[in-house]
Amino acid sequence: MPPTTAPAQRGEATRAEAFARWVEPEVEVLLRVAHTLTGSWSDADDVVQDTLVRAWGAVDRFDGRHPRAWLLTILRRTHLNSLRRSRPDLVGDDVLARHRPAFGAAHASSPEQVVVERAFDADVAAAVASLGEQFRRAVLLVDVDHLTYDEAAAVLDVPTGTVVSRVSRGRSRLRAALAHRRPRGGTR
Repeated sequence: MPPTTAPAQRGEATRAEAFARWVEPEVEVLLRVAHTLTGSWSDADDVVQDTLVRAWGAVDRFDGRHPRAWLLTILRRTHLNSLRRSRPDLVGDDVLARHRPAFGAAHASSPEQVVVERAFDADVAAAVASLGEQFRRAVLLVDVDHLTYDEAAAVLDVPTGTVVSRVSRGRSRLRAALAHRRPRGGTR
């Protein structure tokens, strides 16, 4: 007769299965969104790590519906809490260069990222930087991080219609700022 599993062990196994099913597939999205919010990969790693710890603690109470929205809400609140704490950076550059994100994920650039980064030249970067913060965040979340309008609304804690409007206005401003780059007279 096989030994019975203690209730605590079954609970941890269930928690681990739920975490693997609903949370782990979203880690890359969380990292991209956190980078958009923080502007720094090291800060994004910290926010995502805190988000994952909170998700681990709550995954057994999660109903399984809309895991990305659930995680983005945790991420947003975690980011806001980290801004409130705003502790000084006491770590040297050598430590940050060796820093690895939670759960051993590496930030090796994929071939797609290399191409995108090369295409994202100085003019485009300047045009994006010239956008107001509310427009820049909305455009980056939707167009770069590939979130839906609803998901971006959850991250920004605004109505979906506001995100749609901000993305539209931000794209218009980007087109105007980059108009000088368009080929003239039908030649390429």
